[in-house]
Amino acid sequence: MAEINGCNIPEDLYYLAGDKLVWARFEEDGTVTAGVPDPGQAVAGSVVAVTAKKLGRTVARGKSMGTLESGKWVGPIPAPVSGEIIAINEAVTASPTLVNDDPYGEGWIVKLQPSDLEGEKGDLATGQAAVDAFQELMGERDISCQ
Repeated sequence: MAEINGCNIPEDLYYLAGDKLVWARFEEDGTVTAGVPDPGQAVAGSVVAVTAKKLGRTVARGKSMGTLESGKWVGPIPAPVSGEIIAINEAVTASPTLVNDDPYGEGWIVKLQPSDLEGEKGDLATGQAAVDAFQELMGERDISCQ
């Protein structure tokens, strides 16, 4: 796991490139678990509400799969891949600070059944490419988890 400005960046996850702060984990059953990475929760501050789109809803890559609200920010959580929302993390709905406390574990937002994973996987950054992208973004936007 890489660390940039106190933010953890797991190198085994995939990230939507650019300034869309979202991670994806490809599960063995072909689904994708998605959430907000450490730098994203740092930008938002203390999360007070997470509202996912409805089960069964189809979302396009980069479009909103839900909304995150903090004391200083309200905005969309972009989908890392296109697909159908097949699970919503009810624990995050009940306790939104899980996004702050455990963004890569208990703080996941939704699970998706991807519609074109092979076609879209190449648009996601992972490993050193993800670390480099976060380093650049965090430098430009002065993001820190410290």
